[in-house]
Amino acid sequence: METEQTQAHILVIDDEPAIRRFLRATLAGHGYTLLEAATAQAGIALAAERQPDVILLDLGLPDLDGLDVTKQLREWTSTPIIVLSARGQEHDKVAALEAGADDYLTKPFGLAELMARIKVALRHAARSAQPSGESVFAVGSLRVDLSRRLVQVNGAEVHLSPIEYKLLATLIRHAGKVITHQQLLREVWGPGYGEEAHYLRVYMGQLRHKLEATPARPRYLLTEPGVGYRLQVE
Repeated sequence: METEQTQAHILVIDDEPAIRRFLRATLAGHGYTLLEAATAQAGIALAAERQPDVILLDLGLPDLDGLDVTKQLREWTSTPIIVLSARGQEHDKVAALEAGADDYLTKPFGLAELMARIKVALRHAARSAQPSGESVFAVGSLRVDLSRRLVQVNGAEVHLSPIEYKLLATLIRHAGKVITHQQLLREVWGPGYGEEAHYLRVYMGQLRHKLEATPARPRYLLTEPGVGYRLQVE
């Protein structure tokens, strides 16, 4: 995937010089081009001018809260936003994801995890840019043909209930991203079900038993504790 990396421009919006220095050395060493901003307003302007492939965003900026930056960016761009923040509480993560962020890493974060999240964000963006005729999702032994509503594990068809299938299809549409409990409930059950988290637990358990080799240690349908779920893409 070297061509993907060398072509990718990463915008870092963070007021901590040490973080920017670390990311500058790290990302350049992996073939990415780095753009830097120390304030929210400078970051928003750079995002508009340079159209980066991924945005790494700190929430604690001096001139505007990162949540507000996320909301402003989402008014005109779908560029993946990975929040990097010292705020590690579950409600902070949920708030960032609900505002439109694609992912969330708590400072201090590991280099390997950051690089993995960036690669997932780039792949998700590439899939989103493809024509909507792309109707087959495949990872590991799981294959889903969305046009035929056909779900297979190791080549064998798996029968899902309508709700199970809708939940899986929603996760596929956001594959690689963390989707909050509230977002999933609204998309699968409707706007009146934002607080019915037990629905999700029941149906996610059923999906795992049908799709995972070891439901207690899922490979595809991952839990983000206190936040939501993520469909693994590799």
